[in-house]
Amino acid sequence: MGKFHIVREGYVFIFGALAVAAFLGIVLGPLGAVVPGILAVYFTYFFRNPDRVIPADEDLIVSPADGTVQDVVDVEYDDFLKGPGTKVIIFLSIFSVHVNRSPIAGEIKTQKYVCGRFKPAYKDEVGFENERHMIGIENDRLKVTVTQIAGILARRIVSWVTLDDKMEKGDVYGLIKFASCTEIVVPKNVEVLMKKGDKVHGGETIVGRIKD
Repeated sequence: MGKFHIVREGYVFIFGALAVAAFLGIVLGPLGAVVPGILAVYFTYFFRNPDRVIPADEDLIVSPADGTVQDVVDVEYDDFLKGPGTKVIIFLSIFSVHVNRSPIAGEIKTQKYVCGRFKPAYKDEVGFENERHMIGIENDRLKVTVTQIAGILARRIVSWVTLDDKMEKGDVYGLIKFASCTEIVVPKNVEVLMKKGDKVHGGETIVGRIKD
């Protein structure tokens, strides 16, 4: 698995499960601690933030999330891009790394949080109906939109950034708790190198390359 850190939001889950395991172990014996002990291990795994090798080439846009590419679709108009683009939809299972990373170096120029439903993250309409958090990142060469989308289990979207924050490519900026979906929209001057079904790793897998 390599080296990894635990994001701070995970400690309450991990230590909570360990406390329950200790209590049930005392009251019910060792067997009583098995289930909460397994949960503590899972929470440690779920809230991991692994070290990643970020491609240095400024022409490359990297994946904002771990998971499986659910679809690659054309977008007629994106509000932040002010024009057409290509959207890559990434589904995160309960076993994926759930921290999100900036796909490019740049500054956050827009941010929008929308309350919504909690449909399964693999449904086509979740990007329009589910709770979500969108940021628009811009540098002197391009703009990209990244949206964190809650799923049927994900009831909390966490963001550690705000407007005008500057990020390097691959910087961790947020987290979606449990199964979820992340979307990235890139302009048409980016050649998208992903296709449906591809497995991706946030900060390392290349979404596309600037063509000009």
